[in-house]
Amino acid sequence: MNSNIKIILLVGGSSTERVISKRSSKSIYEALLNLGYQVFLIDPAYGKNQPDSVEKFFVEEDYSIVSERNYIEAFNLEIFKHCDLVFIGLHGKWGEDGTVQALLDMKGIKYTGSKMLSSAVTMDKILSKILFDKFDIPTPKWLSISHSNFDIQEIKNKIKEKISYPVVVKPNDQGSTVGLSIVKDESQLDDALMIASNYSNKILIEEFIEGRELTVGIVGETVYPVLEIIPSHEIYDYECKYTSGMSQYIVPAEIDENISTQLKEISLKAFKALECEGYARLDYRLSKDNKFFLLEINTLPGMTSLSLLPKMAKSVNISFEELINQIVRLSL
Repeated sequence: MNSNIKIILLVGGSSTERVISKRSSKSIYEALLNLGYQVFLIDPAYGKNQPDSVEKFFVEEDYSIVSERNYIEAFNLEIFKHCDLVFIGLHGKWGEDGTVQALLDMKGIKYTGSKMLSSAVTMDKILSKILFDKFDIPTPKWLSISHSNFDIQEIKNKIKEKISYPVVVKPNDQGSTVGLSIVKDESQLDDALMIASNYSNKILIEEFIEGRELTVGIVGETVYPVLEIIPSHEIYDYECKYTSGMSQYIVPAEIDENISTQLKEISLKAFKALECEGYARLDYRLSKDNKFFLLEINTLPGMTSLSLLPKMAKSVNISFEELINQIVRLSL
């Protein structure tokens, strides 16, 4: 029975996506309760000084001091000795990058999503690109730099030689398009590099694929129908992702059946190649000549009311609660 299973839900964290984690985790929390599980909330950014009420975990305007330095204290709390599963509701750095997964592995605790190594790989955009190329998974042309040691003129020359404008400039280990810029010509490059360098020591410069925004969800080995996102902006940016009414969603996507089949096949191939587990969402661009390019794999996709994986699940008559229950059962 579900009532015998104790689940710790990790919420918040110290990344730039703290607010989004709280939104996702609130939906997950309510679903777990409705499914009859025993649920306990932990925000690792608070360390041993956890909030004293459920409501305080989900307050978005949170001015408390939070830090990744508190994580060790949080994971040493007694409650972790008595749980059956940790549901990771964190997003971004210190949640999706293998750090939390490593801490839980050390304690021998089961958790949702991919294991430490594949979490670290998929959060590292540059390493993901290397593996996409190795396994012949189509991805936009790219180059990487370290912001502490680069020659701006050399970068401009490399873009002309290897990619050409427009390009996407983004920090290596952030999600939700944090720190991302579309650079249409050389004059915009300096500012874009400065923005990205505020978030990461490494920067990815990637060919901008003009076309459609598509995504594919996987739970276990089940591949969901392809979903198309039609954002109000040029790309599916932070505002379009998390503001109601800023994007339209079509699922199944209105694309050629052959392309849909190929997208599903390549998604499962990439999922397995990077040794992902449990569930994930794979994001693509489809060019005007119907060529698709994998941008990245998200091993802890969002679970807010606007999130994509729940929309794909709903298209095949899987409710949000059923989706959460499947993830729990896969993880156990």
